[in-house]
Amino acid sequence: MEIHDPNLHLKLMEMCDCYLGTDYAPTIQKVADAPSADIQEDALRYLALSLLFALTEKAHQLSIKRKKDKITVTIKHDDEKIALRPPTRVVFERIIAIMRAIIHLDEDKGGLPLILGLKNDQVEVQVKIERTADKETLKVKLPELG
Repeated sequence: MEIHDPNLHLKLMEMCDCYLGTDYAPTIQKVADAPSADIQEDALRYLALSLLFALTEKAHQLSIKRKKDKITVTIKHDDEKIALRPPTRVVFERIIAIMRAIIHLDEDKGGLPLILGLKNDQVEVQVKIERTADKETLKVKLPELG
């Protein structure tokens, strides 16, 4: 299902601003464990929280993957991986659809840089999405934050 909403990028940044400075890991777990009736809101919330958590941890990459029916979310450092509670399948699918819409990707594989405005600052990330018959992956490469 393709989402056509030119404000998704803005909504993602607003969600990031809303949760900036919270305790990300337990909040991600709450969002993953107790989805609401609004899948779009849950997807934006999960994506914002996981991006903020990855940035706070000074990670190099955030990966959200589905292989067959298993969804995994990891934050990668040089020598360490942190596993996060994955979202439900419908929330995962909406996260992928939202990022595809934001970077205007219709093909199975592609990527683009994405600027996220955070309060009075901004960060540029590299977004890559890949889809095959039994797997879908969203990778967000994060900048080196000294």
